[in-house]
Amino acid sequence: MNDLRVLVVEDEPIAAEAHTAYVGRVAGFAVAATVGTCQEAVQALQEHPVDVVLLDMHLPDRHGLDVLRALRSAGHRADVIAVTSARELDVVRSAVSLGVVQYLLKPFTFATFRERLDAYRAYVEQAQRVSSVTNQSEIDQMLGSLRPSRPTELPKGLSPEMLDRISTMLRASGSALSARDLAEQLPVSRVTARRYAEHLCETGLVERRSRYAGAGRPEVEYRWV
Repeated sequence: MNDLRVLVVEDEPIAAEAHTAYVGRVAGFAVAATVGTCQEAVQALQEHPVDVVLLDMHLPDRHGLDVLRALRSAGHRADVIAVTSARELDVVRSAVSLGVVQYLLKPFTFATFRERLDAYRAYVEQAQRVSSVTNQSEIDQMLGSLRPSRPTELPKGLSPEMLDRISTMLRASGSALSARDLAEQLPVSRVTARRYAEHLCETGLVERRSRYAGAGRPEVEYRWV
């Protein structure tokens, strides 16, 4: 089976670079193009053969759902995996109704990303081996291959709930926050807040910089990209 060709649609440069690099590290996949707007995504679909689209929902020109609608209206049969921070129920339901095969919430680790792509490839390989299904069990098995075999794992000591709270806080703040700022608002220890913020930096969703305020060591602060 040839490599599956991937269109990465992500407007944040750091996240786009990370997702593109992630695809290159997963066996059986190759990046066809990386774009940052709805218009560029539609054009890329016309210019490149694409098997699967990694689609962010928050694009600068139009909503990611518009890419989905344009893709289906034009007759493109590429599958779509939503890779987004959009948690609104109506967005999730609309994405499912338009044929999204997986919905991956930011932030995530490379291990989670790879697991989702591997599951998708298993689904494609299984679909290519048969021309029709004979019973419900075969359908369940095929659709079940799209789901990861185990729960999403974070680095030891990190919980999804706290990661979501810190992500939400940084995304909503509109400005950079230090580990001390995060710790005071949650509340958790400064060390704990720093661990989560550093993990978000590793995923490409947050950037760090030094805050200088008088004498002494500068304080590290974190900003949602």
